[in-house]
Amino acid sequence: MQLFDKRSPFYNLALFYLFISIITRIVLLFHPITQTSFTIIDSIKIFVLGLVSDAFVFIIASVLLWIYLLFLSNSKFDKPWGYIFFGGLVILLIYAISGKSILHEYGGSLPEIGISFISLKTILFGLLLFLPKYRSKIRFALYSITIFIFVLVIVQNAVSEFFFWNEFGVRYNFIAVDYLVYTNTVIGNIMESYPVVPLFIGVGLVSLIATIIIVKKSSNYLDHLPKGMDKIKNFGLYGILFVISLFVIPTVAKLQNSTNVFANELQANGLYRFYLAFMNSELDYDKFYQTLPEKEAFALLQKQIPGIGLDSSLRQITSTAAENHKNVVLITIESYSADFLKAYGNEQNITPFIDSLATKSLLFTNLYAVGNRTVRGLEAVTLCFPPTAGESVVKRVDNKNKFSTGSLFKQRGYAAKFLYGGDAYFDNMGDFFSGNGYDVVDKKAFQPNEISFENIWGVCDEDMAKKAIQVMNQEASSGKPFFNHWMTVSNHRPFTYPEGKIDIDAHAKSREGGVKYTDYALRKFFAMAEKQPWFKNTVFVILADHCASSSGKTELPADKYRIPAMIYSPGFVEPKRYTNLMSQIDVMPTVFGLLNFKYASKFYGQDVLKADYKPRALIATYQDLGLIKDNVLTIISPVKKAKQFQLTLQPKEGIESDFQLYYDQKPLTKERTDLINETISYYQTASYLLKKKKYQK
Repeated sequence: MQLFDKRSPFYNLALFYLFISIITRIVLLFHPITQTSFTIIDSIKIFVLGLVSDAFVFIIASVLLWIYLLFLSNSKFDKPWGYIFFGGLVILLIYAISGKSILHEYGGSLPEIGISFISLKTILFGLLLFLPKYRSKIRFALYSITIFIFVLVIVQNAVSEFFFWNEFGVRYNFIAVDYLVYTNTVIGNIMESYPVVPLFIGVGLVSLIATIIIVKKSSNYLDHLPKGMDKIKNFGLYGILFVISLFVIPTVAKLQNSTNVFANELQANGLYRFYLAFMNSELDYDKFYQTLPEKEAFALLQKQIPGIGLDSSLRQITSTAAENHKNVVLITIESYSADFLKAYGNEQNITPFIDSLATKSLLFTNLYAVGNRTVRGLEAVTLCFPPTAGESVVKRVDNKNKFSTGSLFKQRGYAAKFLYGGDAYFDNMGDFFSGNGYDVVDKKAFQPNEISFENIWGVCDEDMAKKAIQVMNQEASSGKPFFNHWMTVSNHRPFTYPEGKIDIDAHAKSREGGVKYTDYALRKFFAMAEKQPWFKNTVFVILADHCASSSGKTELPADKYRIPAMIYSPGFVEPKRYTNLMSQIDVMPTVFGLLNFKYASKFYGQDVLKADYKPRALIATYQDLGLIKDNVLTIISPVKKAKQFQLTLQPKEGIESDFQLYYDQKPLTKERTDLINETISYYQTASYLLKKKKYQK
């Protein structure tokens, strides 16, 4: 039987995949988020070229199906081959469960997955070998299950593409890659957070019905399995098509060149877009964004950051006072919006400790996160660098030996550590921090008796607080100053935490509960810290990594990027409010200023307490890059677009305070070219320095 015979499962699954792809395109085309019209040429390209792309993508993606069909055979059960194969599987299984296999070297869930797969394969092969009378029935059942799995993957992918489009208005991108790479964490989070049963039932029923139809049409395939020569012919045909697909798919992708972005997205194949996102962690700034001549871009930047330039990105930071080598503890709090705090008008009393700490700290009341992901916040406080297009530097291959806050501390003899209650493998945090001179202390450093509660994200913040005190006591005993960066985890969906700690039920899985529990854990941390001899010689920096939500009516809703930040050091840092506009990348340079550090800086972040600081803030998604200045938000985005919005501060209803405000954001009536060029200067030069490897320590 040939590969493309109408009775072939390969042929029937290909038709099913193409049918689902067409339906998906039609659904996305008429989705409310697809707010555009299409020319006749666009429509033809969407469906004709899209179908061509889908067909060749299926050939590549079906390689496992082809291998399965290739090894369907009766002769492999003949003596002595059947017994030899079975013995080999048994030996492989013994090796896998020995605890010394290559699977165990990688750790995680890989050993369990590998052992399960080999065990299943061994059992099934044994049944087919030793029960020849039932072989046809067993094979039919296994064949049906296999077809169901492939059908399920096709249907699930279509559903996933719909929900991804529903949220982002594009085919798969970097975020989708995250979802697959960190499957255990993401699936665990979804299962703990959402009622997915109805959705799974629907997908399962559709897949089951489609499987019954495909199995019925191709059931004769099992009764007439291809002979050796037919398999060789099928192998040759598939191999030729596979090679052709490698050239056709990227060629067709180059024809996604319409000025209508939605047309390009609809024409694209989601799986191929996923592959491209997986292989490329950044967007080429010069290709997708407005640019200026390099000298002009750096000249504009120099007006904002005196001393930085095209020839040298170093500028000298001076101080008339002697350097003060106090310990520094930087705490970045997961998903912590400014409006959680009472100071910003919240009346739920979910941050009582942070509210009290704010009155004793240098409180930055008009500070904005650079992005909406944890890695962006970590990048901002570690590299003090603008959020470049695409993925965060934290997750790129070229993420090591950068000019960082940790490197400045280490130059002065500090111990530098990154503390995280989860697995630092997630989001590439471990690789990034260890590659930039930090020692990493994560969940793997905990003994079983040190963990009182954990969920999919890691140990609870209270346990991490205890571990942090333990680490800092050890560091202090060495006589060296220390810099520790602690990233919290508990204020994250599914918002589970130990019972009896706060007055919000631990089973409620509410955002308010997550916020209040983290506040409780921080209270515990500071209560323990105050008893330590190193406390009075320590500067504590507390801020959010990003807001709880960044969705809004515009690409970059400014009020959804506002985060709390404060510097607390009794007797050293005077409690007051700093109300000027500033960015997350400015926090650590300001700390260095308070410590009178003298250094050659590559930071884009600035000491906001210096007289020459010019208020501005940088905010971005993975593709929309923004600058807030002069009450105008300027956004540059792919296809060399630029938008501007007038920002008007409005008081919250019933609140009387100079910083309990939010931005009313409306399109700017008259373009501010100067601000567009300034925005370009920040992001173009940042991209240039990374690309040319000039942001190294």
